[in-house]
Amino acid sequence: MARILGKMLAELKVLPKGHLVEVERADLVGEYIGHTAQKCREQLKKAMGGILFIDEAYSLARGGAKDFGKEAIDTLVKAMEDHKNEIILILAGYEKEMEHFLSTNPGLRSRFPIHLHFPDYSCDELMEIAHLMVRERQYRLSVGAAEYLRQYLQQQLEEGRPNFSNARLVRNLIERAIRRQALRLVDRRIYTRDDLIMLLREDFVLPEEEEAGIHLWLT
Repeated sequence: MARILGKMLAELKVLPKGHLVEVERADLVGEYIGHTAQKCREQLKKAMGGILFIDEAYSLARGGAKDFGKEAIDTLVKAMEDHKNEIILILAGYEKEMEHFLSTNPGLRSRFPIHLHFPDYSCDELMEIAHLMVRERQYRLSVGAAEYLRQYLQQQLEEGRPNFSNARLVRNLIERAIRRQALRLVDRRIYTRDDLIMLLREDFVLPEEEEAGIHLWLT
């Protein structure tokens, strides 16, 4: 969405470039006094004329009184005032954590008057994303794997867990399944093309199962 917005604002001549610079805490927070302001200014300079997108922005407010995240916030607030017609800042993060983040500096909330809430994907949408990711990697889901993945995603949505990771969870499950499929096939001497591209139910192990050391190899 931030990339699309950048292109739109460039077309409307609101921004001279409309490019996107994506950063996280490590790109903004330094290791010693004065280092943080320097790193922030470098990223702001790169984003001038476009959009500076800060992912998991609430992480800047973590830590104690001696944490350099506060210096990063102060530098960003000043830059927004000094260059308000040259750069747009977009912050992303979980709703509850972002509320705390906006309360850490008196000038933050007033400088971010527009808040957009993106609801979780539905189960059908997550399955579409899963099939797209699998196709992009030149794999396919077996009927059993697809049904198992759908049931698991539906369960996650119904439980309403906070900070549900949406498409990232799907990507992690698929990448884990691809690794397990490779291990399953490595000792086989004969296999077909379908064997190489098909992800089976047994290749999908839930994160909680893997953490507990439970490995289910089902037919």
